[in-house]
Formats: sequence, structure tokens, C-alpha cells
Amino acid sequence: MGAKNNMPKTLYSEQDPKIRIKNFNEVASGYTPEQAVDEAKRCLRCKSPKCIGGCPVEINIPAFIKEVAEGNFEKALRIIKEKNNLPAVCGRVCPQETQCEKVCILCVAKKSIDESVGIGRLERFVADWGYENKISGAPVVVKKQQAAKIAVIGAGPAGLTCAADLAAMGFSVTIFESLHEPGGVLWYGIPEFRLPKRILSAEIDYIKSLGVEIAINKVIGSSQTLEDLRKTGFAAFFIGTGAGLPYFLGIEGEWLNGVYSANEFLTRVNLMKAYKFPEYDTPVVVGKRAAVIGAGNVAMDSARSALRLGAEEVVVIYRRTRDEMPARLEEIRHAEQEGIKFNLLTNPTKIFDNANGWVKAMECIKNKLGEPDSSGRPRPVPIEGSEYTENFDTIISAVGQGPNPLLLKSIPELKLNKRGYIEADSDTFATSIPGVYAGGDITTGAATVIKAMGAGKRAARSINEYLNQRTDIHSK
Repeated sequence: MGAKNNMPKTLYSEQDPKIRIKNFNEVASGYTPEQAVDEAKRCLRCKSPKCIGGCPVEINIPAFIKEVAEGNFEKALRIIKEKNNLPAVCGRVCPQETQCEKVCILCVAKKSIDESVGIGRLERFVADWGYENKISGAPVVVKKQQAAKIAVIGAGPAGLTCAADLAAMGFSVTIFESLHEPGGVLWYGIPEFRLPKRILSAEIDYIKSLGVEIAINKVIGSSQTLEDLRKTGFAAFFIGTGAGLPYFLGIEGEWLNGVYSANEFLTRVNLMKAYKFPEYDTPVVVGKRAAVIGAGNVAMDSARSALRLGAEEVVVIYRRTRDEMPARLEEIRHAEQEGIKFNLLTNPTKIFDNANGWVKAMECIKNKLGEPDSSGRPRPVPIEGSEYTENFDTIISAVGQGPNPLLLKSIPELKLNKRGYIEADSDTFATSIPGVYAGGDITTGAATVIKAMGAGKRAARSINEYLNQRTDIHSK
């Protein structure tokens, strides 16, 4: 069976932008079986594939693609789930274009990400096929039942991955989640049109089926501490609480009604189902003209959600140029298709009151690019005298987030770095406290879902080694 490497990447259908801006249904439909097979046949079956090294959770990408090309979808699913417990999520939100697909030989040879094998799309297809056909694809694991109990703090992508891998190793694992739904940023941060809740629920149910217990509405650091959990028999801990504390602009008028942090806005829309108001009693006030500050994936999600909630015009305001925008290219493309405008090389400087405590307008200043800053990107430099004012009645600040201090303050002996994140070994994810590990955004700052999952996976291996070395804990 020859590789169809002269064919372009197989596309899949998407909702028409004029239609999708009026609903929260998923934008992309995914591959049909025929499309998936055609796309898989484009793989060159490299002798030294680079794509595996580009995957933070180490999926054997050539092996699963080979099975898809031959129509063996169940076998492909089992190969994926040997490494990835959330493939339907990753196939939708993972930035494949900067990871596995970027090092695909087709991409490298033709110098275009559009020419790589559609690894992410194939992963999504295989995972969705499994759910549609009620096939879990769980790898066959001979469990050696372990005596130790492990507590995972936070049910986001890092915590879910760590817990699932530890359960497969035979440990008793409980995830403690502060919110009323598990999933972390996957649930409260990513809109329905990018990651349907039914898909996320199915992935979480799969992790529960491995034996993982999830305790919701448990705010560790408030209702209980790590020491309280230790006294109830937990022998090791993984902290994966993410970076959920929003940063603000630090400008006059941020306290006005109509100004949201992206965290609050997206949590209301997603976790609290404001997009289904009045079916769910969580109103979100979105005026006729909305501004979103920032240009990452969170900003794109906020802008596109505001449009669907009734804004007549949405403007993304970003201090650098398009080339420096951190959002996925696909998300930027979708936003542009939907009519969202971009004011680049622009910084907000002041928000004005309408005299009744609500937003009326925002003053901005234009920038030019200077020398690179610590991020390696050109530093935006304000242009004197370029200030201007624009009317807005909704402003959403999506300029990043940091670690929530609630849990961290309850563990004063836990060493933090200069930015306030947990200091963890880059290989083992061990913290300054023996038996306590941490990974994901709580150690790195806001990053990608798949990198958090990779951290959870590697931390699980370290926890297993740590517990097996303890002489006071024995296998049953």
C-alpha cells in the first residue's frame, strides 16, 4: 500500500461562519472513516520518525496511523490509549502544528504545516469513533495492586492524566477538585464550539472506569489541608491546580461594570452554562461592542463567545503584530472568518465610566516594536501622542493568569519560584517536600493542555518509583 504523499492534507467540513456565530455547536465536523483512511495513507512510514518526539505524551504516532490506514480503528485506539487518556480532547485542542505535525517529514520537506500528516485530526477521529461505537480502547493492563493511596489535587489535564496512569499501575487514587465539575480548564475555559462537554464528559468517565475516584467541591487548602489528607492515609500527592488567578491590566477603570477577566467570563459561559440562558440562570451582560485584550487562545475563545452571546462587533486588541500572536493559527483563522476585528500594535491605557458605573469607552495608545524582551519577542514601545478613544460597552481582559495562592498558603514549607509557582524538578516533578509532586500550569505558568498532560504522565512514573522505594509501604 503506497503512501499518498502527493495528496494535500485532507480537510474536513466546518460550519459556515454566518451560521456558527449564532450557535455554540462544534465548528469542525471531523473526518469520516473514508477521509481518515485517505489521510492516514499520506504517512510516509519514516524509518526514523520525528513525530513521536514531538508528542509530550509519547504516543506511537506512526503505529496508530498505520492501523487507521488499514481500517483497524479499534487497534489504533488501543495504541493511542497506551499513552493518552484524553485523545478526543487532544485531537481538538492540542497545538499539533507546533509539536508532532511541525516535525512531520512532509512538513519539513515542503516547508509548510499545511502539508504535514493531519495527526491531530486522525487522533480525534479515532477517539470519536471509539465513543460512537462504545469501544473504550483501554489497554490491557495486568494490575499489581498497590497498598499506597495517592491524592491528586486538581482535576485538570495534568491531574486527570497523572491519576489515570497511577490507577493503571494499581494504586488507589482520589482526585480532589474544588469546582462542581471535573476537567479544570477543559471544562471552565474552553467553549462548547471547540470542545463539546459531551466529549469531555466521556473522557472523564473513561478515567473513572480505570478506578480513579473524583471528589468534587473539595477546596484543598481551605476545607482540608495536605496534612489532613496525609492523616487519612494518603502516602503521596500530586498538585495540578493550574494557573487560575487572572492577571489584570493595572489601568484606571478596570473595576467598572462590564469589565471581565477572561477567567470569569469563560467560567460563566462554560462551567455555569451562560450560553444556555435562560435555561441556566447565569446571565452574562455582553453589549453591542466588545473589546478583548490579548491574543492567546483564551482571548480567541472570549472574543468568539462574546460574538455568539449577541455582541454586534468584537475587537481583539493586541500590543504586538500578528506574527507574535500566541493563539493557534486555526483559532485566529476561525475568529477572522467570523468577522472579529484585530487592532494590533495597540495597548489600552484607561477605561471610561458612563457615569452609572458601567463601561463607556477605552483609551488606547499605538505601539511600535522594539528590541526583544525576556520572552524573545519584540518589545512593544508606546508611540508618544498616538492615544485615541473608542467606545465599548464590554471589555474582557485576557492577558494571562497566575497561581491561585489558596492551596500554596496552606503549605508554607513548599518552595515556590520567583513568579509564585511551585518549584518542581524538571525531570521527576518532585517538590521540596518528600512525597509531594507537582506539574502543569502550577509549575510553569499558563501553557498548553498537552504539556500539562505530559507533566502528569512523567510525575506518575516518579510517584510510582518513590512509593516502591519506601520500606513502610508494601504491595498487597
